[in-house]
Amino acid sequence: MLLFRPATLADTSALVDLVQSAYRGDASRAGWTTEADLLDGPRIDAELLAVDLANPDGAVLVGEEDGVILACCNLVRRSDTTGYFGMFAVSPLRQGAGLGKEVLAEAERVARDDWDLSALEMTVLEQRPELIAFYERRGYERTGGFAPFPYGEDRVGLPRRDDLRMVVLRKRL
Repeated sequence: MLLFRPATLADTSALVDLVQSAYRGDASRAGWTTEADLLDGPRIDAELLAVDLANPDGAVLVGEEDGVILACCNLVRRSDTTGYFGMFAVSPLRQGAGLGKEVLAEAERVARDDWDLSALEMTVLEQRPELIAFYERRGYERTGGFAPFPYGEDRVGLPRRDDLRMVVLRKRL
């Protein structure tokens, strides 16, 4: 079982490494959340993470086991009723063991109980149907909306395709 806490700037290196290992490069292929066939380059960098950590309307949560960060997510309050869930990562070697479900449950608890929000939204690459299905099994629904992939923002990845876009999912809490 993970112990959760807010991330600090001291966690920057560990979090950048965790997120990168979960989504990009050969290390990500050990898990099932890899985007290595869709994107190269970084998923996040220290500067982008610092912005998330400093956001007064957000919280980066880490999940630890024996003092080792194994999972994380970023929550952002978007309105009085809705939050955004992103930067979700679990160590590739621990994926499939239920840690992701724990992180998602904790994020939903924080949004609902601590922030008094009634819904969480997220965006997922349309080309990741297995990941969308994971969230749908946990009560997230497609809104019918899409967000464009941030082409040209190399700090969040170098696309290998020109047809990437994000599906918007939402769950009532």
